[in-house]
Amino acid sequence: MSSPIASVMSERNILQADLGRAIGLSRSATSRFVLHGQLPKRNAEKVRRAAIDFFTTRGVDVIHLRDLVLPKMAPDSSHLPEAAPATPKSPETTEEAPMLLRSENLSQETRQHFGLPRSPFLDDVASREDVYQTAPIRYVRAALNDAATNHGFVGVVGESGSGKSTLVEELEERLLDDGRDVLVIKPYTLAMEANDREGKTLKALHIAEALTAALDPAKVNMGSPQARFKQLHELLKASYRSGRRHLIVIEEAHCLPLATLKHLKRFLELKDGLRRLLGVALIGQPELAIKLASQNPEVREVAQRCELVTLPPLDNDLEGYLRHKFKRFEFDFDAVFDKDAIEAIRARLIHLPRGAKPTEAISICYPLVVNNLVARAMNAAARAGWPKVDAQVIAGC
Repeated sequence: MSSPIASVMSERNILQADLGRAIGLSRSATSRFVLHGQLPKRNAEKVRRAAIDFFTTRGVDVIHLRDLVLPKMAPDSSHLPEAAPATPKSPETTEEAPMLLRSENLSQETRQHFGLPRSPFLDDVASREDVYQTAPIRYVRAALNDAATNHGFVGVVGESGSGKSTLVEELEERLLDDGRDVLVIKPYTLAMEANDREGKTLKALHIAEALTAALDPAKVNMGSPQARFKQLHELLKASYRSGRRHLIVIEEAHCLPLATLKHLKRFLELKDGLRRLLGVALIGQPELAIKLASQNPEVREVAQRCELVTLPPLDNDLEGYLRHKFKRFEFDFDAVFDKDAIEAIRARLIHLPRGAKPTEAISICYPLVVNNLVARAMNAAARAGWPKVDAQVIAGC
């Protein structure tokens, strides 16, 4: 089986001779490096850094070079016992992703070690300014805003911990700050599942009841579904004519049954003349995108009307994200992280399904995962008296 470096070089048509010249190794030493990942005993760190720089300039993402970015062995356990396993962790694991989601807070010892009066990850989003902005995040914000003010239909898809709910909360804050009269309705989705065997399904009638209660809490729901929907339509028209806009937000939308997804089209068809009365925002994990695939005949009409936007991993925005977290409390980022820490964090947050090629690696570099990994690394460094979090510390966490 080809090594990750050899696979990347083959796919990118990178010559071994060019690599050898860039990292200053002989032909045989370069061959051992490419085929087996073997670094020379002398100047190993210098060669490793030169190789990373070489591949980066050739457009190779570190997501494909995990074994190169992360040191093979962390420091001797007598120096860093909390972050230095005797053998490096394999990237081929199905357990790594959920493990990294486990919450870990900074200990008092860690905060004192790095001179931090508080954790930059605790209650880290308390205002709109705390929301870190990337190009994809700005696009999602714009799509949610359009759904609220122009009654659009959007589905926001992202892994757990990617910041979906935070963007919905930021939208609500923005609407209030701007003085816009938008009624945001969030049907309760506690214990919601896609079928009644596993939990409670959210039906179209439940959504209608939530809308009616939000528009007029004193209103008694009519008996028949026909009467209830007519009542809702009249309430929406009266509210719209008074200058109000309406947005229904459904969290955990990947758990919606297909029948309810199909019925969302009916809510979008509630109009006052040509004017749509209601916007819809579905917030869910990647399974939502699968349910709304255009090839699915059961929900084709809904899929054609819903704009799906995805929150990708931070990846190239990782350093900016972490600096933002530290800057909001006026903490010195460079006093905590060594220069090779960012690449190591990104490389550590790579999930390689068993049997997959290195180029099929999946990044799980999402805000919640980053927060938990960095907190664990900082705790480990503090316990060992390590001055900064660097690639060696990250490799052992």
